[in-house]
Amino acid sequence: MNLFRHRHRHRHRTVLGLPALVLLFATAGCSSADDSASTVVPSPGANATKLCRNLDKVLPSKVDGESRHDPEPASALTAGWGGPAIILRCGVTRPPKMIDPKVADGTDPDAVAGGVNGVDWLMEKRDGGGSRFTTANRGAYVEVTVPESADSSGALVDLAPAIKKAIPVGIAD
Repeated sequence: MNLFRHRHRHRHRTVLGLPALVLLFATAGCSSADDSASTVVPSPGANATKLCRNLDKVLPSKVDGESRHDPEPASALTAGWGGPAIILRCGVTRPPKMIDPKVADGTDPDAVAGGVNGVDWLMEKRDGGGSRFTTANRGAYVEVTVPESADSSGALVDLAPAIKKAIPVGIAD
């Protein structure tokens, strides 16, 4: 059908339909972007990059029962599982909350320190739901974001063996 000719013949219908068409294209654009996870790749120093590459080699194929589906752009410093995705980023910078005295004394309502299977974590609530976990006391900071719908403890339990194997205890540079 020739849209231009149709518009001239039925002007009122086209004008009324145009906002719906624009809305349809906008919605389609949003939904296709939501189907594939994307994330910012960290840019750590040489030592952390080496540790992160080692971590990538030993990460599990499943986390919290979800299969691995890495985000774009592809990188040995990022990994993902499921949808909505559990995203791991290795070599991130130290989060400010990690040295916040309120977190250390347990008075921060949005962050708490703890450990799971021999890996220490800082847990932070994310705007919009879900949680962000960052390893502490390791040679590189590893961040794991977990959507509200996922079992964060299951994800951390599944990731702990790989982190312990690839990222030694120590101070991140």
